[in-house]
Amino acid sequence: MTDDIHNLARSHTCGELRPDDVGTEVVLMGWVHKIRDLGALIFLDIRDRYGITQVVAREGDDQLAVVKQVRPEFVVAIAGPVEHRSDDTLNPKIGTGEVEVSIQSLTVLSEAKTPPFQIDEETPVSEEVRLRYRYLDLRRERMRKNIGLRHRITLAVRNSFDAQGFWEIETPLLTKSTPEGARDYLVPSRLRPGEFYALPQSPQIFKQILMVSGMDRYFQIVKCFRDEDLRADRQPEFTQIDVEMSFVNQAAVFETVEELIRVIFQVVGRDVTGPFERLTYAEAMNRYGTDKPDMRFEMPVQEVSDAFRDGTFKVFRELVDQGGSIRALVVQGAGRQSRAQLDKLVDEAISLGAKGLVWVRRSEEGDVQSSILKVAGAKTLTRVVDMVGAQDDDLTLLAGGFAFEASVLLGQLRLLLAQRRGLIDENRMALAWVVDFPLLEWSETEQRFVSMHHPFTSPGPEDLDRLEDDPASVRAQAYDLVLNGSEIAGGSIRIHDSSVQSRIFRLLKISDHDAKTRFGFFLNALEYGTPPHGGIAFGLDRIIAILAGEPSIRDVMAFPKTAGAVDLMAGSPSTVDKQQLRDLHLDN
Repeated sequence: MTDDIHNLARSHTCGELRPDDVGTEVVLMGWVHKIRDLGALIFLDIRDRYGITQVVAREGDDQLAVVKQVRPEFVVAIAGPVEHRSDDTLNPKIGTGEVEVSIQSLTVLSEAKTPPFQIDEETPVSEEVRLRYRYLDLRRERMRKNIGLRHRITLAVRNSFDAQGFWEIETPLLTKSTPEGARDYLVPSRLRPGEFYALPQSPQIFKQILMVSGMDRYFQIVKCFRDEDLRADRQPEFTQIDVEMSFVNQAAVFETVEELIRVIFQVVGRDVTGPFERLTYAEAMNRYGTDKPDMRFEMPVQEVSDAFRDGTFKVFRELVDQGGSIRALVVQGAGRQSRAQLDKLVDEAISLGAKGLVWVRRSEEGDVQSSILKVAGAKTLTRVVDMVGAQDDDLTLLAGGFAFEASVLLGQLRLLLAQRRGLIDENRMALAWVVDFPLLEWSETEQRFVSMHHPFTSPGPEDLDRLEDDPASVRAQAYDLVLNGSEIAGGSIRIHDSSVQSRIFRLLKISDHDAKTRFGFFLNALEYGTPPHGGIAFGLDRIIAILAGEPSIRDVMAFPKTAGAVDLMAGSPSTVDKQQLRDLHLDN
């Protein structure tokens, strides 16, 4: 039944025709989206990447019998004149909704099996089925819009960087394994038995070498690879917007990034202006319990330790005496919950890892009520609600711990309760810089300090003298950009002094031998005149997902893998032929 195109040539796309085209002879090509057979009339919706056009065959037309044989997802060519739709068939939801094409000829270019799901947005389809038949899923309007948005954003990024004097420079995909953090994907060498390439987790070292090379404004939209344990919304291969600049400080990096974000947001019709809000790491952890705060709503975590310092509640008093803190979270309008509801909230906190959770509220008569009223006393608890500014209808939650422990718990409850109570403004885009991260953090499993970002991050110059004596107190010249509670970019000012780099490696317990083995080519480069430099990397997939309103990055990638790192469509990973293994000297 199928024919070739022969001399047919597409004159218009399926999203292009308008009333001004009435009377024009056109040729459309696309997929049969829907069929409405009314006996004397048959309407077909023809779909391509650009939209949908209604075409019609009428009783008495030579093509009616041919039209009756087509099925959904057949690929067809339609030739005929553009006509006005009748008033009762107008469709204001689509751009072509005022016109239709009368079928003079229909050519079936390709037949289709019955799809495993309908290609429309109303039909619910499991993610497993969608990924297995991704070529069909990509025909759906939702995915078409997301992939189109991805294209427009990447184009805007390239144009913006070009206007600012950046060069896009490709870095190797087959490179040296330098394990520090996530596991590498390894590629065996056929020509050098027993040796391996690694797929890059990031172009970090190469982009710094580009700065040594004098390529002082670099960017790249680049694939990166990380062999991580299963995470719900991570991908083994993902895309970064990678940036590096020479002769810059942190402020210059921020200015460049904020201009880029402005350009990206313009793609979806949103205006943002800088400078963005800035929080230190300590401020973010204390106020929100996370270094990725969602600032679309208020409800900060507050310090109330002083209320218990000399109080009668032994648990909190002793905790404060030992250097811990008591933190509070005020939930507006939640004070009239039942005791059963409050008990459920305590259970939720315990499920999040809390040792306990204290609630405080005022009764309708104005008396303070609390799960610890008898042991803490009304005077102390009244002081607490006054300190945090709680109103009569509010609920105050208390937790204690060391370091940021209490804030982290209340930060989790903050987000949970805000979602539950509809406090998040979904139309708001809250951007903020988080700065002054600790340079290092202690790993209990490895019994050593590890880099909070990566080992090439520069310590703050004011903290450099404490590097060996008090490494935990040293702040990094590192920064993250946060959008609506998600980290969308992270970067730092880099180490450009080889002696400082050596000190960092020693703190990380990376021996001189290991440093040379892993990073020798980079350390050599640092000795040949390295400019001060810094940069940042954006998670492109995550940014697009947020702007598209998608909960998963898989819905803004053409060919993603499952959470288990499996490509259901292609069937990878898979076994390979034994001869391939022998060629790679892996047959033992």
